[in-house]
Amino acid sequence: MEGEVYLSENDLVKAAAYVGLEPAAFERKHCIRTASQLRLRKPPGRQCYFHKDNCCSIHPAKPTQCRAFPYWPELLESETAWAEAAAYCPGMNQGELVNIQEAQAISAEMKVAYPEMYEKVSESL
Repeated sequence: MEGEVYLSENDLVKAAAYVGLEPAAFERKHCIRTASQLRLRKPPGRQCYFHKDNCCSIHPAKPTQCRAFPYWPELLESETAWAEAAAYCPGMNQGELVNIQEAQAISAEMKVAYPEMYEKVSESL
């Protein structure tokens, strides 16, 4: 796994409640906030504090980004990006097919949860 785990404000509230913290306390302990984004801190040698033993330890409250993978807009909109992600994710292109409308609905959740990430892309088109 590479990259960052971004949180929406709703993701922050849900994750905090799941681990029994107030959102502000969860943010201080586990997050970094910039002017435009909120993301989880990376512990030394790991991608995500909550990814343990190949599982998400906050699965019922996992961030939208994690829950939506691999149906991110940038992956659904590019065959090349999909193939690159599938090369490192053993679960992609396996199992039952997902209806394209369902995949697109999940993808739309990303645009709602993280508008600052997708506004720039839409504006440049």
